[in-house]
Amino acid sequence: MSEETDTEKKLSCVKQTAVDTLNEKLNELYIYRDHYFEKHSLDKADQKNSDVENEMKNTLKLFETLKENAEQENKTMYLYMKGRALNVMPQYSKEAEEVLSRAVKLDPKHVDAWNELGDCYWKKDDIEEAKNCFSGALFHARNKVSLRNLSMILRQEKVASAQQRSDNILKGVTYAKEAVQLDTNDGMSWAVLANAYLSTFFALSQNPQTLKLCMSAYQHAEKDVVARSNPQLHYNKAVALKYEEEYKLALESFSRAQALDPTWEVPQQSEKQFIKYLDSVQELVSLKGKLKVKKLQQMVQSIEPKQLGPYGGGSYTARNETVKLEPIVLKNLHLGTNLEKVVLGKVVCSVHNDNVVPFTFCLVDKEETCMAVTVYNLAEGKGVIIGDSVSIPEPYLTKVHFKYKQKEWNFDSIRVESPLVLVVNGRKLGQDQQARVQLSYLRKSE
Repeated sequence: MSEETDTEKKLSCVKQTAVDTLNEKLNELYIYRDHYFEKHSLDKADQKNSDVENEMKNTLKLFETLKENAEQENKTMYLYMKGRALNVMPQYSKEAEEVLSRAVKLDPKHVDAWNELGDCYWKKDDIEEAKNCFSGALFHARNKVSLRNLSMILRQEKVASAQQRSDNILKGVTYAKEAVQLDTNDGMSWAVLANAYLSTFFALSQNPQTLKLCMSAYQHAEKDVVARSNPQLHYNKAVALKYEEEYKLALESFSRAQALDPTWEVPQQSEKQFIKYLDSVQELVSLKGKLKVKKLQQMVQSIEPKQLGPYGGGSYTARNETVKLEPIVLKNLHLGTNLEKVVLGKVVCSVHNDNVVPFTFCLVDKEETCMAVTVYNLAEGKGVIIGDSVSIPEPYLTKVHFKYKQKEWNFDSIRVESPLVLVVNGRKLGQDQQARVQLSYLRKSE
C-alpha cells in the first residue's frame, strides 16, 4: 500500500513539474522579449523580432514534449500558457486565438486567459471582441491588465456621439488610475495613464495641470525597464512633447522609438514630417512669407489701430473683468506671457502641416518683424488667410533655438491656446472657430 502511495506521489510530482517547468519557460520567453535591450545594443534592434520568434519556437517545442503530463494536471492552464507563448509576437496569431478560446471555454473564470485572448483579438483589429474579453476578465477580478487595456480600447472604439467620446475618455482615465493603484511600479500602466491624461487635455479641457500630470506619468513609466524599452511609449511621448512645443525633446523621442523598433515606420515618418514642418516655419519666418517687397510694404502700410477691434482703446472686458492692454511691436515681447500687452500684424503666409494641429501662420507687424503663430483648438477648415489683420492679447512668446542631427532652427513663435482670443480684421472669432482636439494615439502592440 505504501509503495502505491509513493508511486502516486511521484506521478503527482511529475505532473506538477510539467506545469511548473512550462510556466518557468514561458516567463523566460517574456523576460527575453521585454528585457531584450539589457543584453543587446540598440543596433541589434532590427533582429529583436526574429530572435524572439526563435525563442518562441524553442518554448513551443517544450510545450509539445510535456503536453501529456501538463494536460493531465491542468488542461486549462496548459492551453492558456501555450496561447500566451504563441501570442508573444506583435502580429496576430490565429493559432493563439484558437488555443486561448479553448482555455476560456474550459474555465470561463480564467482572468489571465481572457486578457490574453483580448490582446489577440486586438492584434486582429477586432476591437469589440477585445473589449468583451477585457470586460469579462474585469468582471471576475479587478486587475491591472484588463484596466489599462480597457482604458486604451475606450479611446479607440467607434462612438455615435461627441458625448460618448467624452464619457469614454473620462472612463479611460479612471481605469488607468486604478491600474496604477494596483501596482505603482508597473511602467506600462503609468504609460497608459499618461496617454489618458493627454486625451483629456486636448479633448475635454485645456487645464495646464492635466498636461503636467501627463508628463509626470511618462516619467514614472520610464523608470520601468519594460516600459522604457517599448517604442510605443516614446512615440506617444513625442506626440505629447510636440503639443508642448518641446521640439527637440519630441524629435529625440521619435528617434528613440525608431531605434527600439527599426521595422516600425511610423516614428520615422513622423520625425521626417516634423522636421519638414520646422524647416518650413524657419524659412517662411526668415523670408517673411516669401512675399515680394512691394506686396509686403503694402501690407505693412495697411496696418491700422482700428484693426485691434475690441482690444483697442487701452482695455477690454472678459468674464466681467476689465483687462488693460497696451499695443506693442513684436520685437518688444519678452519670453513667456506678456501680460496687459497686445500685438497687431498682417498674415503673410500659412505653414503647411501634415497634422492639422497646430494651425500655423506667419505674422508681420508695422516694423516688418516676422514671427510664427501656432493656434490650437481651431476647427477643421477654419483659419486665417494672407492679408488678414490679426491681433493677439497677452501673447505667449517662445524662442525656438536648438540643434538636432546636424540641423539647426532659430525663430520666434507665439502660442495661442484658443482661437477665441484672436481678433481678425477687427472682429473676435466666434465659437464656430473652436474645435475639440483629440490625441492621435497609436497602439502598435502591447
